[in-house]
Amino acid sequence: MRLGLSIGYSGGGYQLPMDVVTEADRLGFDSCWTAEAWGSDAFTPLAWIGASTTQIKLGTAIAQVPARTPALCAMTAMTLDALSGGRFVLGVGPSGPQVIEGWHGQRYQPSLTRVKEYIHIVRTILRREQKLEFDGRCYQIPFRGDGASGLGKPLKSILHGRADMKIYTAATTPAGMRTAAEAADGFFPIFTDPERFDLIEPHVEQGLAKRCDGLTRQDFDVLPSTPVVVGDDLNACFDECRPKLALYIGGMGAREKNFYNAHAVNLGFESEARKIQDAFLAGQRAEAAAAVPDALVDAVCLCGSRERIAERLQRWTHSTTHTLCIQTRDVAVVRMMAELVL
Repeated sequence: MRLGLSIGYSGGGYQLPMDVVTEADRLGFDSCWTAEAWGSDAFTPLAWIGASTTQIKLGTAIAQVPARTPALCAMTAMTLDALSGGRFVLGVGPSGPQVIEGWHGQRYQPSLTRVKEYIHIVRTILRREQKLEFDGRCYQIPFRGDGASGLGKPLKSILHGRADMKIYTAATTPAGMRTAAEAADGFFPIFTDPERFDLIEPHVEQGLAKRCDGLTRQDFDVLPSTPVVVGDDLNACFDECRPKLALYIGGMGAREKNFYNAHAVNLGFESEARKIQDAFLAGQRAEAAAAVPDALVDAVCLCGSRERIAERLQRWTHSTTHTLCIQTRDVAVVRMMAELVL
């Protein structure tokens, strides 16, 4: 099993944990991943990281599809890939309607059709087998719609991209997982319980069955991201993880459309998910965090002493994931995980 390192996105300020990143690079971590919400972007930090590392792959987990045209996304990906010596991995996703319509001012639906078309266009640009032309439901290139000048012409990228660049998507719903397996090289599940891959595998197999390129399950990467908190006080470790779980389950989406809340329900925490959301949407963030049960934290995080984490890691070695991406900003945790896994 490979190890990845999740950096995430900014809060009110932003400082990269370069000591953690460079140590992960030295120890042989496979990849380093940044993210974006409505603050820092996912690409710029990777340029900084790439300049200070030599072998670790540089990935976006995720770049928001409606925030950039597919051509701009491909241009940015090719540029970072060229500057880093072929280390870039592109992760994209639809995000959610509150962000896409409320922040980017773009129509959210049809989100999964847009993701599939987006990946197709990016791959076309990377391969440079022909000039870019696409006529889909969401994208039309060259543009010929209302207000078009009529002067648009098919183009081929000046920069020669790497045709085999890996493209991942984010997915929390069954439809999203099927889309990922149909169109991408892997996907990022959220809050993953390694003993509940029954929530993942059937949808992956259905998506893979629609492919025309022969990609098998062995070649398709499921890359979960898991917080790791080390300490002898197990409840204190759980407490470090609760606020983020509460944020996503309670506040990352509207009451009637929150993919993360629905996922917690699917994991078997229906009443708890409702209680977390009620408290969070009422502005009671501390109460929302306190409502996150120990069992949920323990299912999707790695917490406790080194010995306990080593034991809990066995749950992952029996799963079908190829890469375990850890969330930490502690050099000691990076070293411990390398000793336990690599």
